[in-house]
Amino acid sequence: MRFDRSIFACMAAVAAMSLGCGGSTTFGGAAGGSGGGGGAAKEMSKRDHRADVDEWHRGRIERLTKEDGWLSLVALCPLPEGRHRFGSAEDNDCVFPASAPAHAGSIVVEGGVPRLEVESGARLMLNGERAGNMPLATDKDGDPTEIALGTIKFYVIDRPGTLYLRVKDSESPVRKEFEDIDRYGVNRKWRVPAHLERYDPPKKLTVPNAAGFDEVVDCPGVLVFTLDRKEYRLEPLTENEEEMWIVFGDATNGDDTYGGGRFVYIPAPDSLGNTVIDFNRSYNPPCVFTPYATCPLPIRENVLPIKIEAGEKMWGEDH
Repeated sequence: MRFDRSIFACMAAVAAMSLGCGGSTTFGGAAGGSGGGGGAAKEMSKRDHRADVDEWHRGRIERLTKEDGWLSLVALCPLPEGRHRFGSAEDNDCVFPASAPAHAGSIVVEGGVPRLEVESGARLMLNGERAGNMPLATDKDGDPTEIALGTIKFYVIDRPGTLYLRVKDSESPVRKEFEDIDRYGVNRKWRVPAHLERYDPPKKLTVPNAAGFDEVVDCPGVLVFTLDRKEYRLEPLTENEEEMWIVFGDATNGDDTYGGGRFVYIPAPDSLGNTVIDFNRSYNPPCVFTPYATCPLPIRENVLPIKIEAGEKMWGEDH
């Protein structure tokens, strides 16, 4: 089964508008569920490069299809102050898959702090033991409290101004019936040297999100690279000792590729600021596969005026 692209029509509209927004972002990098910068900016033969990208792609599919990967996402419910009932019945505030009890419990938010209240008879589990009424940690400062209900898992995420209940099901039809993602042929043309011109201090970027909110992040600098004798620039959203994460748009968006842009990880720059961007590793954000993800969109400065015909193409009914 593949989603009909109409499911994402409203997201594509949001994405298209956001491409013109200013600002930029520095998120936690896990948004794509991909990772892997690809090692140092060393020379590779054509054969070795293809093998390297193909190996990365296999790992990407493994991460995407694991039991709690992005394909298992089945609900995303806002949690303003108050009580929010959950279960499989349609009268719940957050409707779970049919395998859940009709009414399994509630998430109560008071003063911005969520707690779980369990419905009598519902078998909710925490770390292999029965869960009772209890406070719930969010993902703001570490791992959230993850509650299991059969094949369903759920936890609270904290996004600017709003808490959400994120719900996953390892039996999601999208996960069970997923096959692969179409992509462009691997081409070394799209593996380009880049140099990081650092900002001092780091630049504050305001990054739009498909869920309708913005995040402010620290951008370490701008990556300068050349394609077909023309210079281009991209601002990474995160940096650690091993890699950087970029959210970018290009002229294929809305046609061959997702209208809201794509993600790519690159190796962290060396001591001279040199690295490599391999657009063959460009991949779809989670919003391509599920309407329940919170995906950053490209800032205006990261929308390239050329076609980057490399990496993953749009996934859906027409591809």
